[in-house]
Amino acid sequence: METIAPDYERTDLGTIEIAPEVIEVIAGLATIEVEGVAGMSGGLSAGIGELLGRKNLSKGVKVEVGQREAAVDVSIIVHYGRKIPEVSTEIQRNVKSSIETMTGLNVVEVNVHIHDVHFKAGDKPDDEESNARVR
Repeated sequence: METIAPDYERTDLGTIEIAPEVIEVIAGLATIEVEGVAGMSGGLSAGIGELLGRKNLSKGVKVEVGQREAAVDVSIIVHYGRKIPEVSTEIQRNVKSSIETMTGLNVVEVNVHIHDVHFKAGDKPDDEESNARVR
């Protein structure tokens, strides 16, 4: 897939331009809508466990945009206790559907990278209790 930024489409009235950042935001919104996603991860460069809020929806998202196609990588933090394959499959479906509906681009792949697990208070095993059980 040829990487071109931004994507251009010629119509009778002129040119339609979709910047890659727009696709990143769409993918970020579609990702955090999925139940079981604790948040987006900034990836290795921003620190694996960094939980990014709604203001940073394009963080943790990488896109490659061609003339008619897009490939997307999302990095997430999943809630403890959720089935990672199910959450990931739902992310893939939601991201693909959202981008294709809003932009008309064909999404050829959505890669989901799990960077961390988010524990709620009381979910994380206490280190002392864990050590006591091992002895």
